[in-house]
Amino acid sequence: MVAEKVISCSGKNVDIASLKQGIVDYLTSQGFKTQTSKESPHGVLIQAQKGGFLRDIIAAERSLNILISGDPNNTIIRIGVGKWIQNLAVTAVETLLLSEIFMFIDIPEMLWNLEVENKLAKEISENFCK
Repeated sequence: MVAEKVISCSGKNVDIASLKQGIVDYLTSQGFKTQTSKESPHGVLIQAQKGGFLRDIIAAERSLNILISGDPNNTIIRIGVGKWIQNLAVTAVETLLLSEIFMFIDIPEMLWNLEVENKLAKEISENFCK
Protein backbone atom coordinates (compact mmCIF):
# COMPACT_ATOMS: atom_id res chain seq x y z
CA MET A 1 0.00 0.00 0.00
CA VAL A 2 1.31 3.43 -0.94
CA ALA A 3 0.67 6.38 1.31
CA GLU A 4 1.14 10.03 0.67
CA LYS A 5 3.94 11.92 2.40
CA VAL A 6 2.70 14.82 4.55
CA ILE A 7 4.80 17.80 5.60
CA SER A 8 3.37 20.19 8.17
CA CYS A 9 4.78 23.70 8.54
CA SER A 10 3.02 24.98 11.66
CA GLY A 11 3.95 28.40 13.00
CA LYS A 12 6.55 28.97 10.27
CA ASN A 13 4.96 31.91 8.37
CA VAL A 14 5.53 30.18 5.03
CA ASP A 15 5.40 32.29 1.89
CA ILE A 16 3.03 30.00 -0.01
CA ALA A 17 3.63 31.65 -3.40
CA SER A 18 7.39 31.17 -2.99
CA LEU A 19 6.84 27.59 -1.82
CA LYS A 20 4.72 26.82 -4.89
CA GLN A 21 7.25 28.41 -7.27
CA GLY A 22 10.16 26.74 -5.49
CA ILE A 23 8.57 23.31 -5.89
CA VAL A 24 7.87 23.94 -9.58
CA ASP A 25 11.43 25.20 -10.13
CA TYR A 26 12.92 22.19 -8.31
CA LEU A 27 10.85 19.69 -10.29
CA THR A 28 11.61 21.42 -13.59
CA SER A 29 15.34 21.32 -12.77
CA GLN A 30 14.99 17.57 -12.23
CA GLY A 31 13.53 17.05 -15.72
CA PHE A 32 9.82 17.01 -14.88
CA LYS A 33 7.09 18.77 -16.81
CA THR A 34 4.72 20.48 -14.41
CA GLN A 35 1.28 22.00 -14.32
CA THR A 36 -0.50 23.89 -11.54
CA SER A 37 -4.18 24.24 -10.70
CA LYS A 38 -5.87 27.52 -9.98
CA GLU A 39 -5.65 28.51 -6.34
CA SER A 40 -8.77 27.86 -4.31
CA PRO A 41 -9.85 27.91 -0.65
CA HIS A 42 -8.72 24.26 -0.52
CA GLY A 43 -5.22 25.01 -1.79
CA VAL A 44 -3.28 24.50 -4.99
CA LEU A 45 -2.27 21.28 -6.74
CA ILE A 46 1.03 20.90 -8.58
CA GLN A 47 1.39 17.91 -10.89
CA ALA A 48 4.75 16.72 -12.18
CA GLN A 49 5.44 14.07 -14.77
CA LYS A 50 8.76 12.68 -15.96
CA GLY A 51 9.05 12.31 -19.71
CA GLY A 52 10.64 9.67 -21.84
CA PHE A 53 9.52 7.13 -24.43
CA LEU A 54 9.24 4.10 -22.12
CA ARG A 55 7.67 6.13 -19.33
CA ASP A 56 5.10 7.54 -21.76
CA ILE A 57 4.02 4.02 -22.75
CA ILE A 58 3.96 2.51 -19.25
CA ALA A 59 2.67 5.33 -17.08
CA ALA A 60 1.28 8.04 -19.32
CA GLU A 61 -1.47 8.96 -16.88
CA ARG A 62 0.59 8.94 -13.68
CA SER A 63 1.99 12.00 -12.03
CA LEU A 64 3.59 13.15 -8.83
CA ASN A 65 0.97 15.28 -7.07
CA ILE A 66 1.80 17.98 -4.55
CA LEU A 67 -1.14 19.57 -2.76
CA ILE A 68 -0.38 22.75 -0.80
CA SER A 69 -3.13 23.84 1.59
CA GLY A 70 -3.64 25.98 4.65
CA ASP A 71 -2.32 29.42 5.50
CA PRO A 72 1.21 30.78 6.11
CA ASN A 73 1.20 29.70 9.78
CA ASN A 74 -0.38 26.30 9.18
CA THR A 75 0.75 25.04 5.79
CA ILE A 76 0.28 21.39 4.85
CA ILE A 77 2.08 19.83 1.86
CA ARG A 78 0.91 16.41 0.67
CA ILE A 79 3.04 14.49 -1.83
CA GLY A 80 1.81 11.37 -3.58
CA VAL A 81 1.13 9.69 -6.89
CA GLY A 82 -2.02 10.33 -8.86
CA LYS A 83 -3.52 10.66 -12.28
CA TRP A 84 -2.27 13.31 -14.71
CA ILE A 85 -5.23 15.59 -15.38
CA GLN A 86 -5.41 17.35 -18.72
CA ASN A 87 -5.96 21.10 -18.50
CA LEU A 88 -5.24 21.22 -14.77
CA ALA A 89 -4.73 24.98 -14.98
CA VAL A 90 -8.47 25.45 -15.52
CA THR A 91 -9.56 22.76 -13.05
CA ALA A 92 -10.45 23.85 -9.53
CA VAL A 93 -8.93 21.94 -6.62
CA GLU A 94 -12.44 21.47 -5.19
CA THR A 95 -13.31 19.29 -8.18
CA LEU A 96 -10.16 17.27 -7.70
CA LEU A 97 -10.94 16.72 -4.03
CA LEU A 98 -14.18 15.01 -5.03
CA SER A 99 -12.15 12.45 -6.96
CA GLU A 100 -8.96 10.75 -5.89
CA ILE A 101 -5.90 12.97 -6.10
CA PHE A 102 -3.62 10.15 -4.99
CA MET A 103 -3.76 6.55 -6.21
CA PHE A 104 -2.03 3.21 -5.80
CA ILE A 105 0.80 2.13 -8.07
CA ASP A 106 2.90 -0.93 -8.85
CA ILE A 107 6.16 -1.78 -7.04
CA PRO A 108 8.79 -0.44 -9.52
CA GLU A 109 6.88 2.79 -9.94
CA MET A 110 6.42 3.01 -6.16
CA LEU A 111 10.19 2.73 -5.53
CA TRP A 112 10.98 5.43 -8.10
CA ASN A 113 8.31 7.74 -6.70
CA LEU A 114 9.43 7.13 -3.13
CA GLU A 115 12.92 8.35 -4.08
CA VAL A 116 11.51 11.46 -5.79
CA GLU A 117 9.09 12.12 -2.89
CA ASN A 118 11.91 11.87 -0.35
CA LYS A 119 14.14 14.27 -2.30
CA LEU A 120 11.28 16.73 -2.75
CA ALA A 121 10.25 16.49 0.92
CA LYS A 122 13.86 17.19 1.96
CA GLU A 123 14.02 20.18 -0.40
CA ILE A 124 10.75 21.59 1.03
CA SER A 125 11.77 21.01 4.65
CA GLU A 126 15.23 22.55 4.24
CA ASN A 127 14.26 25.56 2.12
CA PHE A 128 10.65 26.51 2.83
CA CYS A 129 9.55 25.03 6.15
CA LYS A 130 12.32 26.16 8.52
